[in-house]
Order: sequence, then C-alpha cells, then structure tokens
Amino acid sequence: MTTESEPTADRVAPTEGAVAFPSLSADDFKAAFRGHPGGVAVITADDGSGPVALTATSVSSVSADPPLLVFSVSAQSSSARALAAADTVVVHLLDAQDLPLARLGATSGVDRFADTDSWSRLVTGEPVYHGVRAWIRGAVVNRMDAGGSTIFAVHALQSSLSRDPAAGEAGDALVYHNRTWHRLGEHSRID
Repeated sequence: MTTESEPTADRVAPTEGAVAFPSLSADDFKAAFRGHPGGVAVITADDGSGPVALTATSVSSVSADPPLLVFSVSAQSSSARALAAADTVVVHLLDAQDLPLARLGATSGVDRFADTDSWSRLVTGEPVYHGVRAWIRGAVVNRMDAGGSTIFAVHALQSSLSRDPAAGEAGDALVYHNRTWHRLGEHSRID
C-alpha cells in the first residue's frame, strides 16, 4: 500500500532569508525515513570540558580526495554543545560486534566513559573507544545549522581499521532500520 502526503500551506519550512515552501509534516517525514536504513557510528569529542559521545546514523562520506565526511547532531543532544566547540572528532564506524557501544552512545543520562578500560585518548587528545571495526579522526572544517540540528563537515586526518571484510564479502555491518538494530551479512545479499 502506498500512502502519499501532500504539503499544506499551514506547514511551512522554517528557512530564514529564503523562499518559504510548503513543508511535509514531521510525522510523514519520519515515516519515510524509518524504512531507510543507516549505518551506525559513535562520534566522540572533547572540547576541553570532558569527553562526549553519541550514536549517529547520519554519517556519510563526501569525498575521498580530499577525505571528507559529514554528520548531523540534534541541538537537543547532550553532546551538541561540546561538539559545537570541538576542533576535532573521532567517528567510530561500527559493525554488529560493536552493538553494545552503539547502545551506550544512544542511551541518555549515562556516563559513556565510566568504563575506563573501554576507551583511551589518542596522542592528540581525542577520546577513542577500543576494539571497534574502524575509526576516523578528523578536523571539523565547517558547521551549518539546519533546522534543529547542526551539520558537521570533517576532514579525515587519521584512521584505524580493525576488521575489514574483503571486497565483495558480506562483512558484519550494523545498521539501524525501522527503529531497531540489524546486522547485514551473507543472508542479506540479494545479487
């Protein structure tokens, strides 16, 4: 069954200084994206006031040369203020073995760095979790406010890859889809 939602005049996108367009409702927008899976990452930073971490599915590569990635963070996130002030971040790219870390970063009101055996600091000072599939340390090169979120553009400076499936192999990717965690593997291959 296909459902369609038309924009209405009472829902106008809040775009300062731009032409106002009729806007899709928040519920319809969330329903559309609920079926769109996203890779799972944990982003860490320290602006000098202590380490912060959050789980994100908004990470995307932009360019290999120069190596750039983007992600977005809601202004309501407890990590938003520190990320807005941090010069560098570490983006941890997770697979199914990293599900406990994904859950930790997604849980409100907990000390995400209480287990001091699970993380350390890079020589450059950023907090990094141990044993994840891969991580990328990068410099924040741009921030853009968008709705109630901030989009971060990051220039990759350093990486570590612990688990890397061979090209064409299924691997063990962790994705978030329809409000739950999923593992991609050989069972999910369709070609």
